[in-house]
Amino acid sequence: MNGIFYFSSTGNSLFIAEQIKAELGGEIRFIPRFTGDVNTYDKIIIISPIHSFGLPTLVYDFIVAIKSAKPLYIVLNHGGMEAYAPYFTYQLCKEKGLNIRSVQALMMPEIYTLTFSPPKFSINLVLRKAPKRLKPIIEAIRDDREISIPRPKRDKWTPKYLKNRTMWHMLAKDFSITEHCTHCEKCIRICPTKNIKYENGTIVFGNQCVACLSCYHRCPEKAIVYKNKRKKDRYVNPLIEEKNIGADQF
Repeated sequence: MNGIFYFSSTGNSLFIAEQIKAELGGEIRFIPRFTGDVNTYDKIIIISPIHSFGLPTLVYDFIVAIKSAKPLYIVLNHGGMEAYAPYFTYQLCKEKGLNIRSVQALMMPEIYTLTFSPPKFSINLVLRKAPKRLKPIIEAIRDDREISIPRPKRDKWTPKYLKNRTMWHMLAKDFSITEHCTHCEKCIRICPTKNIKYENGTIVFGNQCVACLSCYHRCPEKAIVYKNKRKKDRYVNPLIEEKNIGADQF
């Protein structure tokens, strides 16, 4: 059986995971809540967004902790540049002695939209093309095709990623809550690191943010704002059911 592990804040990675499950079968497991043994599965498939030219903290930690010789396949998704994230991920797996078969990347709508709003036609175009672009990726996993990634001649992106990672926990200090907050506590429930609490009648952000933006995009009242910018646009992948983000599917 395939173990399909994903990390998703707005549903892009979940969409990919559901498509892989539909084609290849298996169980979908949410990385932040997984406490089992990956060796339960015949194949390990990891679906992750690219964060700032590299891996999200929780996905990086998950990969580093894997102790298995089972074949491993990774599908990254990105809205902007993929940079050398596939090579970084491939090399990380090699250094850890994992049986990495492929690291592939797929364009999905951008979610790091704190300071800008992508045009809706652009989002819709990417979503329309996603199933066709995903098809050869799934075929490569089905066929157990080994795809090696050569070392880039000059990697200027990985140092930026490593530097940015050290500052992600500080992102939430620039979040604030507007008067539109209804105290529904959804942000508290969906935060993958339990970084959000309700104290003294208001929402409080801690210092364990991983910059996933789940709270920002999925607040039903758009009451979480970044640097007091009251942008209206938020994004949740329309091809999935939002309630399934963060859930397992057996």
